[in-house]
Amino acid sequence: MDTHPRILVINPGSTSTKIAVYKNGDVVFLKTIRHSAEELSQFKRVSDQYEFRKNIIYNELKDAEIRLDLIRIVVGRGGIVKPIASGVYRVNEAMKKDLIEAKRGEHASNLGALIADDIAKMLPSAEAFIADPVVVDELEPIARYSGHPLFERISIFHALNQKAIARAHAKSLMRKYEDMDLIVAHLGGGISVGVHHKGRVIDVNQALDGDGPISPERSGTLPVGELLKMAFSGKYTYDEMKSMVVGKGGLYAYTGLNNAYEVEKAAQAGDKKCYDVLEAMAYQTAKEIGAFSTVLKGDVDAILITGGMANSKWFCNLIIERIHKIAPVYVYPGEDEMKALAENGALILSGEIEPKEYV
Repeated sequence: MDTHPRILVINPGSTSTKIAVYKNGDVVFLKTIRHSAEELSQFKRVSDQYEFRKNIIYNELKDAEIRLDLIRIVVGRGGIVKPIASGVYRVNEAMKKDLIEAKRGEHASNLGALIADDIAKMLPSAEAFIADPVVVDELEPIARYSGHPLFERISIFHALNQKAIARAHAKSLMRKYEDMDLIVAHLGGGISVGVHHKGRVIDVNQALDGDGPISPERSGTLPVGELLKMAFSGKYTYDEMKSMVVGKGGLYAYTGLNNAYEVEKAAQAGDKKCYDVLEAMAYQTAKEIGAFSTVLKGDVDAILITGGMANSKWFCNLIIERIHKIAPVYVYPGEDEMKALAENGALILSGEIEPKEYV
């Protein structure tokens, strides 16, 4: 009889919830549950959705005849909790309170821990965890300086994927992640470039709505003086200004397209505007990588490029031609959040690491 323990992974998005069950590192069940606007409109706040989504997930698992008694670990996508060090955290009351109150921001990922905890309690022998949420903060004190004491630089980035790729790269070389100095560039809806020094991300651009390269939907670093003039011109509301920075910035602002693949197709077909803005995005990404190499004083073991846009060899080459002399460059296309969450759960299951406590 098969008695191998299972790991359940839960990754809530704005209009869907991805769930997967892993056994010995392999996916034995995978499902994307879609939620209509009508279904979600009945909830005032994101955190109010967790009971609704939890019940759907539980029923999906039962309908698929998943051995619920063999699920030992439930890992939810980490939400916008208080800044914490990297690692796997046991879901506790303090974490749930912070996610329900959402003082640091409403986001669908906040549901991950709430759902995971409820489902774990419904199972005979399971515990709930989160791993490497976007607010992982391991910045060195010097990296927090911005230029004015009222504006401290903060750490919000693609922590889950960056850490997973960095660990996988180190393992491929039979080295420890904690012994390496890496620069990891995640190319997604936002672009984050992190400096991984001996297992800690000691500097990273704030990829959510702050600085860094332009990306498909985000403007990245903007000229502050011009931004202030526009903000106080009376022509735009706060929400309109915000959308220029996040949502309607970057590639979308220049081309009307927020899909990098579509922009690249247009560029390859001869659209000069699309080509130029992609080249500028690669240029700014390379410049960010180059700047961050100085944090490590030029002693960089490798540069890793990952994320959805890393599937484009052409675009990656635009970056690589500018940075290849800094350190060896490796490309790890895509972003497998489910796998990364499952791998973190497996580390707990095997006893290789101890879960951390959120306080």
